[in-house]
Amino acid sequence: MQLVDYSLQYYKYSHAGWESVQSKVISEAAVSLTVNGEIWLSFMCTPTDLEALAIGFLYNEGIIQSQTELASVQVCNSGENIDVWLNHPVIKPTQWQRTSGCNGGVTRADPQPLEKILPKSVKISPEMLLTAMDMLLQAQELYREARGIHCSALSNGKQIYLEAEDIGRHNTLDKLAGMLLLKPIEIAPKIILTTGRISSEMLNKAGRLEVEVVLSRTSPTTRSIELANQLGITLIGYALRTQLFVYTHPERLMSADDLHSLHPLDVPAR
Repeated sequence: MQLVDYSLQYYKYSHAGWESVQSKVISEAAVSLTVNGEIWLSFMCTPTDLEALAIGFLYNEGIIQSQTELASVQVCNSGENIDVWLNHPVIKPTQWQRTSGCNGGVTRADPQPLEKILPKSVKISPEMLLTAMDMLLQAQELYREARGIHCSALSNGKQIYLEAEDIGRHNTLDKLAGMLLLKPIEIAPKIILTTGRISSEMLNKAGRLEVEVVLSRTSPTTRSIELANQLGITLIGYALRTQLFVYTHPERLMSADDLHSLHPLDVPAR
């Protein structure tokens, strides 16, 4: 499948006036997922790392727990279907819930509970996280070529180990999960970097990967903040150049003295 369409023409307006521009646009594909011979759903996605997308989706939805459950995974020649066979029977969820993704993703209506409270012993500097976000932005190959695409990565703050791009921000985390199941690696601390908004579904996927920090270029939602608090995940938004906003578990970045000096919050008079 073609990843970038080079034939787009549009008209650009700026202070210099109008101009005709020949440009590129990222491809969007409908790729069906078949599990044990039964069609489950279709991904609206960027057709890269499709095996990882399917495996990571099944893992993040609690359908599988490890790579050992996979009998075979095959992408058809046209790239329009991913055929997954498990070495055990599995019941297709009867209800899917629309996610908050702009490309209409789905997740189980009965999400699997995440009970593990992650440790808070890791200390990470804000400067390390801002540098890691810069590394993520530099790794966006498809974005540099055509824009209109999200990118997420798995990092320890010093280097990027795995990276995935897709039109759907949820798909990028499924791809990362699939990559990690296919080729397990040890990463400490485990940090997710992403260009996408952090919704509760995104935070759930991060929780399945047992990450300690989720760092986004944009905002979290109220539900993702609540969930991050429950799971012990440090949730950070608006990581741009020299700033970041820490919404939950700041103790990974700040000393007890720093935290004490900032509480209670000063509320300006109206």
